[in-house]
Amino acid sequence: MRIAIDGKSDIGRKRDENEDAIYFSGDNNAPFSFIIVADGMGGYHGGATASRLAIEKISQRLHFVQNRTFSTCTPHQKPLILKSELLQAINDANQTILDCKTAQPLFRQMGTTVVVAIMWESTLIVGHVGDSRAYMWTMQNGLTQLTRDHSVVQQMIDNGSLTEENARTSKVRNQLTKAVGVHHKVEPMISEFSLQNDCLLLLCSDGMTEYFSNSDIEFVMATHRPALECCYRFIDESNAQGGKDNITVAIAEYQKHGISAYNTQPQEDKTVPYSL
Repeated sequence: MRIAIDGKSDIGRKRDENEDAIYFSGDNNAPFSFIIVADGMGGYHGGATASRLAIEKISQRLHFVQNRTFSTCTPHQKPLILKSELLQAINDANQTILDCKTAQPLFRQMGTTVVVAIMWESTLIVGHVGDSRAYMWTMQNGLTQLTRDHSVVQQMIDNGSLTEENARTSKVRNQLTKAVGVHHKVEPMISEFSLQNDCLLLLCSDGMTEYFSNSDIEFVMATHRPALECCYRFIDESNAQGGKDNITVAIAEYQKHGISAYNTQPQEDKTVPYSL
Protein backbone atom coordinates (compact mmCIF):
# COMPACT_ATOMS: atom_id res chain seq x y z
CA MET A 1 0.00 0.00 0.00
CA ARG A 2 0.98 3.66 -0.29
CA ILE A 3 -0.23 6.78 1.50
CA ALA A 4 0.57 10.27 0.17
CA ILE A 5 -0.45 13.37 2.13
CA ASP A 6 -0.52 17.08 1.46
CA GLY A 7 -2.11 19.99 3.31
CA LYS A 8 -2.07 23.69 3.98
CA SER A 9 -3.31 26.24 6.50
CA ASP A 10 -4.27 29.71 5.24
CA ILE A 11 -5.09 32.84 7.23
CA GLY A 12 -8.03 33.72 4.95
CA ARG A 13 -8.98 37.25 3.90
CA LYS A 14 -10.53 38.74 7.05
CA ARG A 15 -8.54 37.56 10.09
CA ASP A 16 -5.40 39.19 11.49
CA GLU A 17 -4.03 35.91 12.82
CA ASN A 18 -4.17 32.27 11.82
CA GLU A 19 -5.59 30.31 14.76
CA ASP A 20 -5.67 27.04 12.80
CA ALA A 21 -2.87 24.48 12.90
CA ILE A 22 -2.05 21.39 10.84
CA TYR A 23 0.37 18.49 11.15
CA PHE A 24 0.79 15.34 9.10
CA SER A 25 3.29 12.52 9.11
CA GLY A 26 3.87 9.60 6.77
CA ASP A 27 6.54 7.05 5.95
CA ASN A 28 6.40 4.81 2.89
CA ASN A 29 8.58 2.30 4.75
CA ALA A 30 5.86 1.75 7.36
CA PRO A 31 2.08 1.35 6.94
CA PHE A 32 1.39 4.14 9.42
CA SER A 33 0.43 7.78 8.82
CA PHE A 34 -1.59 10.41 10.62
CA ILE A 35 -3.07 13.87 10.11
CA ILE A 36 -4.13 16.44 12.71
CA VAL A 37 -6.15 19.62 12.10
CA ALA A 38 -6.99 22.04 14.93
CA ASP A 39 -9.03 25.26 14.86
CA GLY A 40 -8.27 27.46 17.86
CA MET A 41 -10.42 30.08 19.52
CA GLY A 42 -9.91 32.65 22.22
CA GLY A 43 -8.40 35.82 20.77
CA TYR A 44 -5.29 37.67 22.00
CA HIS A 45 -3.17 34.85 20.49
CA GLY A 46 -5.13 32.38 22.63
CA GLY A 47 -6.61 30.46 19.72
CA ALA A 48 -3.26 30.11 18.00
CA THR A 49 -1.70 28.94 21.26
CA ALA A 50 -4.44 26.37 21.92
CA SER A 51 -4.27 24.83 18.43
CA ARG A 52 -0.46 24.72 18.56
CA LEU A 53 -0.44 23.00 21.96
CA ALA A 54 -3.01 20.45 20.77
CA ILE A 55 -0.99 19.64 17.66
CA GLU A 56 2.22 19.30 19.67
CA LYS A 57 0.82 17.00 22.37
CA ILE A 58 -1.15 14.75 20.03
CA SER A 59 1.65 14.38 17.48
CA GLN A 60 4.21 13.62 20.18
CA ARG A 61 2.15 10.72 21.50
CA LEU A 62 1.29 9.32 18.07
CA HIS A 63 4.93 9.30 17.00
CA PHE A 64 5.64 6.81 19.78
CA VAL A 65 2.77 4.43 18.92
CA GLN A 66 4.78 2.19 16.61
CA ASN A 67 7.13 0.88 19.26
CA ARG A 68 8.29 -2.67 19.83
CA THR A 69 5.31 -3.48 22.04
CA PHE A 70 2.87 -2.40 19.32
CA SER A 71 4.62 -4.51 16.67
CA THR A 72 4.26 -7.67 18.77
CA CYS A 73 0.52 -7.22 19.38
CA THR A 74 -2.09 -9.22 17.50
CA PRO A 75 -4.03 -7.68 14.57
CA HIS A 76 -7.08 -7.54 16.85
CA GLN A 77 -5.22 -5.68 19.57
CA LYS A 78 -3.61 -3.03 17.37
CA PRO A 79 -6.75 -1.00 16.51
CA LEU A 80 -7.69 -1.04 20.19
CA ILE A 81 -4.26 0.32 21.09
CA LEU A 82 -4.53 3.05 18.43
CA LYS A 83 -7.92 4.16 19.74
CA SER A 84 -6.67 4.13 23.31
CA GLU A 85 -3.56 6.14 22.40
CA LEU A 86 -5.59 8.68 20.47
CA LEU A 87 -8.01 9.10 23.37
CA GLN A 88 -5.10 9.66 25.76
CA ALA A 89 -3.40 12.04 23.31
CA ILE A 90 -6.49 14.27 23.14
CA ASN A 91 -6.80 14.17 26.92
CA ASP A 92 -3.11 15.15 27.20
CA ALA A 93 -3.80 18.11 24.90
CA ASN A 94 -6.82 19.10 26.97
CA GLN A 95 -4.82 19.14 30.20
CA THR A 96 -1.91 21.00 28.62
CA ILE A 97 -4.21 23.78 27.44
CA LEU A 98 -5.89 23.98 30.86
CA ASP A 99 -2.48 24.26 32.52
CA CYS A 100 -1.49 27.04 30.15
CA LYS A 101 -4.69 28.95 30.93
CA THR A 102 -3.95 28.69 34.65
CA ALA A 103 -0.42 29.99 34.16
CA GLN A 104 -1.46 32.75 31.75
CA PRO A 105 -4.86 34.27 32.61
CA LEU A 106 -4.78 36.31 29.39
CA PHE A 107 -5.55 33.02 27.61
CA ARG A 108 -8.47 32.04 29.87
CA GLN A 109 -10.96 31.96 26.97
CA MET A 110 -8.90 29.78 24.67
CA GLY A 111 -9.73 26.33 23.38
CA THR A 112 -9.57 24.41 20.13
CA THR A 113 -11.30 21.90 17.93
CA VAL A 114 -9.35 18.81 16.89
CA VAL A 115 -9.80 16.19 14.20
CA VAL A 116 -7.29 13.36 13.81
CA ALA A 117 -7.02 10.54 11.26
CA ILE A 118 -4.66 7.60 11.83
CA MET A 119 -4.06 5.19 8.94
CA TRP A 120 -2.48 1.85 9.83
CA GLU A 121 -2.47 -0.87 7.16
CA SER A 122 -6.16 -1.18 6.17
CA THR A 123 -7.52 0.44 9.34
CA LEU A 124 -8.56 4.08 9.74
CA ILE A 125 -9.06 5.57 13.20
CA VAL A 126 -10.74 9.00 13.37
CA GLY A 127 -11.11 11.09 16.51
CA HIS A 128 -12.59 14.55 16.83
CA VAL A 129 -13.83 17.23 19.20
CA GLY A 130 -15.72 20.24 17.83
CA ASP A 131 -16.67 21.05 14.25
CA SER A 132 -13.50 20.36 12.28
CA ARG A 133 -14.36 17.46 10.00
CA ALA A 134 -13.11 14.29 8.31
CA TYR A 135 -14.45 12.91 5.03
CA MET A 136 -13.74 9.88 2.85
CA TRP A 137 -14.23 9.71 -0.92
CA THR A 138 -14.10 6.53 -2.99
CA MET A 139 -14.97 5.82 -6.60
CA GLN A 140 -17.36 3.12 -5.41
CA ASN A 141 -19.34 5.04 -2.77
CA GLY A 142 -18.69 8.73 -3.34
CA LEU A 143 -18.35 11.03 -0.32
CA THR A 144 -18.93 9.97 3.30
CA GLN A 145 -18.72 12.39 6.22
CA LEU A 146 -16.87 10.50 8.96
CA THR A 147 -17.45 12.98 11.80
CA ARG A 148 -20.50 14.68 13.27
CA ASP A 149 -20.09 18.24 14.50
CA HIS A 150 -20.20 18.99 18.20
CA SER A 151 -22.14 22.21 17.69
CA VAL A 152 -25.42 23.94 18.44
CA VAL A 153 -26.52 23.88 14.79
CA GLN A 154 -25.86 20.13 14.57
CA GLN A 155 -28.11 19.61 17.58
CA MET A 156 -30.77 21.73 15.86
CA ILE A 157 -30.42 19.68 12.68
CA ASP A 158 -30.74 16.46 14.70
CA ASN A 159 -33.96 17.60 16.40
CA GLY A 160 -35.45 18.85 13.13
CA SER A 161 -35.54 22.57 13.94
CA LEU A 162 -32.94 23.52 11.30
CA THR A 163 -32.06 22.26 7.83
CA GLU A 164 -28.47 21.55 6.82
CA GLU A 165 -28.70 24.24 4.15
CA ASN A 166 -29.84 26.89 6.64
CA ALA A 167 -27.24 25.75 9.17
CA ARG A 168 -24.46 27.13 6.98
CA THR A 169 -25.79 30.68 7.41
CA SER A 170 -27.19 30.39 10.95
CA LYS A 171 -26.12 33.05 13.45
CA VAL A 172 -25.16 30.29 15.91
CA ARG A 173 -23.19 28.19 13.43
CA ASN A 174 -19.91 28.86 15.28
CA GLN A 175 -21.18 27.86 18.73
CA LEU A 176 -19.62 24.58 19.84
CA THR A 177 -20.94 22.08 22.37
CA LYS A 178 -17.49 20.51 22.85
CA ALA A 179 -13.91 21.76 22.53
CA VAL A 180 -10.45 20.82 23.77
CA GLY A 181 -9.11 22.88 26.67
CA VAL A 182 -12.46 24.18 27.91
CA HIS A 183 -13.52 21.68 30.59
CA HIS A 184 -11.53 19.41 32.88
CA LYS A 185 -12.92 16.40 31.07
CA VAL A 186 -13.03 16.06 27.30
CA GLU A 187 -15.01 13.35 25.50
CA PRO A 188 -13.84 12.92 21.92
CA MET A 189 -15.72 10.79 19.44
CA ILE A 190 -13.40 8.04 18.21
CA SER A 191 -14.42 5.73 15.35
CA GLU A 192 -12.85 2.89 13.40
CA PHE A 193 -13.25 2.33 9.65
CA SER A 194 -11.97 -0.29 7.23
CA LEU A 195 -9.97 0.83 4.17
CA GLN A 196 -11.02 -1.79 1.63
CA ASN A 197 -10.51 0.30 -1.52
CA ASP A 198 -8.38 3.13 -2.78
CA CYS A 199 -9.72 6.35 -1.27
CA LEU A 200 -9.15 10.01 -0.58
CA LEU A 201 -9.35 11.34 2.98
CA LEU A 202 -10.09 14.98 3.69
CA LEU A 203 -9.62 16.77 7.03
CA CYS A 204 -10.60 20.42 7.29
CA SER A 205 -11.55 23.29 9.57
CA ASP A 206 -14.90 25.06 9.34
CA GLY A 207 -13.27 27.90 7.43
CA MET A 208 -13.68 25.60 4.41
CA THR A 209 -17.01 23.94 5.13
CA GLU A 210 -18.63 27.35 5.58
CA TYR A 211 -18.39 27.68 1.79
CA PHE A 212 -18.71 24.06 0.64
CA SER A 213 -21.71 21.79 1.03
CA ASN A 214 -21.06 18.06 1.06
CA SER A 215 -22.17 17.84 -2.58
CA ASP A 216 -19.70 20.61 -3.48
CA ILE A 217 -16.91 18.73 -1.69
CA GLU A 218 -17.81 15.51 -3.47
CA PHE A 219 -17.68 17.20 -6.88
CA VAL A 220 -14.20 18.61 -6.28
CA MET A 221 -12.79 15.35 -4.94
CA ALA A 222 -14.29 13.38 -7.80
CA THR A 223 -13.04 15.66 -10.57
CA HIS A 224 -9.93 17.58 -9.49
CA ARG A 225 -6.62 15.95 -10.38
CA PRO A 226 -3.94 15.51 -9.17
CA ALA A 227 -6.02 14.57 -6.16
CA LEU A 228 -3.66 15.91 -3.51
CA GLU A 229 -3.98 19.38 -5.00
CA CYS A 230 -7.66 19.46 -3.97
CA CYS A 231 -6.49 21.08 -0.72
CA TYR A 232 -5.22 24.14 -2.62
CA ARG A 233 -8.38 24.37 -4.68
CA PHE A 234 -10.57 24.27 -1.56
CA ILE A 235 -8.52 27.07 0.02
CA ASP A 236 -8.46 29.21 -3.12
CA GLU A 237 -12.21 28.91 -3.64
CA SER A 238 -12.97 29.59 0.03
CA ASN A 239 -10.93 32.78 -0.20
CA ALA A 240 -12.62 33.71 -3.47
CA GLN A 241 -16.01 33.43 -1.73
CA GLY A 242 -14.96 35.69 1.13
CA GLY A 243 -12.39 33.88 3.27
CA LYS A 244 -14.05 35.03 6.51
CA ASP A 245 -12.16 32.54 8.65
CA ASN A 246 -8.83 30.73 8.66
CA ILE A 247 -8.90 27.79 6.26
CA THR A 248 -7.08 24.50 6.81
CA VAL A 249 -7.29 21.46 4.53
CA ALA A 250 -5.38 18.17 4.37
CA ILE A 251 -5.79 15.42 1.78
CA ALA A 252 -4.50 11.85 2.05
CA GLU A 253 -4.45 9.50 -0.91
CA TYR A 254 -4.65 5.87 0.21
CA GLN A 255 -3.61 3.33 -2.42
CA LYS A 256 -4.30 -0.29 -1.62
CA HIS A 257 -1.80 -1.69 -4.11
CA GLY A 258 0.60 1.22 -4.42
CA ILE A 259 -0.70 2.27 -7.85
CA SER A 260 -2.38 5.65 -8.02
CA ALA A 261 -6.01 5.69 -9.08
CA TYR A 262 -6.05 9.48 -8.91
CA ASN A 263 -3.33 10.54 -11.37
CA THR A 264 -0.87 11.81 -8.78
CA GLN A 265 2.89 11.90 -9.03
CA PRO A 266 5.05 10.04 -6.46
CA GLN A 267 6.11 12.28 -3.59
CA GLU A 268 9.01 12.09 -1.20
CA ASP A 269 8.19 10.93 2.32
CA LYS A 270 7.85 13.91 4.61
CA THR A 271 6.83 14.93 8.06
CA VAL A 272 5.38 18.42 8.28
CA PRO A 273 5.35 20.34 11.58
CA TYR A 274 2.42 22.38 12.80
CA SER A 275 1.58 25.50 10.84
CA LEU A 276 0.44 28.78 12.39
